[in-house]
Amino acid sequence: MLGFANSLSFRLLLLTVFFIMVAEVLIYTPSISRYRLSYLQEKLAEGHLAALSVKAAPDGMVTEMLARQLLDHVDAYSVVANDESNFMPMLRRAVVPEPDIAVDLRSTGVLTLILDAFETLAQTRNRIVRLHGQSPRDPEIFVTMLIDERPMHMEMLDFSWRILTLSVVISLFTAALVFLSLRWLMVLPMQRITSSMIAFRQRPEDPTSDLPASDRRDEIGIAVRELAEMKQGVRQALRQNMRLATLGTAVNKINHDLRNMLATATLVSDRFAESSDPFVRKAVPPFLRTIDRAVKLCSDTLNFTQESVPLMTERLTLKALLDDIIPELRTSIGDGRLAIETDESPNVFISVDPDQIYRIFANLASNAARAGASRFHIGFEHDGGTLTLLFEDDGPGIPEPIREKLFLPFQLSGNGGGSGLGLAIARDIARAHGGALFLAHTGTTGSGFRCELPCPTSGQSRGNTRAA
Repeated sequence: MLGFANSLSFRLLLLTVFFIMVAEVLIYTPSISRYRLSYLQEKLAEGHLAALSVKAAPDGMVTEMLARQLLDHVDAYSVVANDESNFMPMLRRAVVPEPDIAVDLRSTGVLTLILDAFETLAQTRNRIVRLHGQSPRDPEIFVTMLIDERPMHMEMLDFSWRILTLSVVISLFTAALVFLSLRWLMVLPMQRITSSMIAFRQRPEDPTSDLPASDRRDEIGIAVRELAEMKQGVRQALRQNMRLATLGTAVNKINHDLRNMLATATLVSDRFAESSDPFVRKAVPPFLRTIDRAVKLCSDTLNFTQESVPLMTERLTLKALLDDIIPELRTSIGDGRLAIETDESPNVFISVDPDQIYRIFANLASNAARAGASRFHIGFEHDGGTLTLLFEDDGPGIPEPIREKLFLPFQLSGNGGGSGLGLAIARDIARAHGGALFLAHTGTTGSGFRCELPCPTSGQSRGNTRAA
């Protein structure tokens, strides 16, 4: 089980807290500089009021005790306020220290305020500040004060801690809301999808691992629906493979008995070969080849369940191959129902298994005949090291629902008499030869298939080979 620390929920929680804290830092930077500016302006306003108190006294004079009380009230060492026409008396303590820094609020930029604020926060000692600026109470009055920096430093620290505490609370609260929302919208559905996939991997045939249908229109809903479609497709493929395995077992069992049955037919055909009738003697070779192919049909069906098709290849010309295939094709499939036509073959050598290549011709021709075609045309294209066989018929075409499953075994072919293995076997034979078989076009005027086979420049003698 996935631990919480490694879960997507925990990572989202941490990321949310981190991003909110980054945003708070960006907000805090101008806030702390603004807080320092407000503190200093408030000091100028207090100094202005203290100077006004002195001005309101008789003869503009105050006692030493009253001056000390006014300076204690504004927390300053000295205060001077004046304008162009009037001069307000100065408040001053008996002992005034020398200033360490001077701050003039008349000429301060944003960057300067920010840098000065962080410089104040970084101080570990109390500095004496000479503060000068316009009074917030009266812009025409300029106030000059000598104050300690420590009280401002402490208030800025207190403000920073309040901002930090508020930021942590806001980030945790927001992170919790985001966490719960994302967990409800994304994490929990993804966990259900993951659990369903794990259960399906362990027992793909068990439908109890399927998720209920989702009507969500977002990515999660699409993932749930696509997962259901994928499971259905995999289950169909598994059932189909089981049928293929069962078929292979059955063919393997009956193959021996069928060979014995056809052996008797072979003996009878040998007697026919001794006949003096020329017609009978002429009919015997095709009959024998038909018997051999009938025996081989069981082996081929068994081979279909294997990962590769066993080949017995030989190097021969295309013309010799066609001279062996076309007459038998016309006899076994044409039979007056399907006119089989061929173009003139190019003078090329190919290394193929003639019996297996015959099955490609036979499967495509028989499919055309069952579909109702009256003409089956075979053309050729030779381009470098590739020979392309073009098979075209004038049938009604292949229906749209069948095209996607055209080369899948045991699929409805849209016409009667088919086993559903023909095109799948033909494609595997083409692939075993290093080529390909695919549908080139189809429509109401007929269908066309292309079979591409390699034409090696140098061949090998007849022998047993096994396709990779």
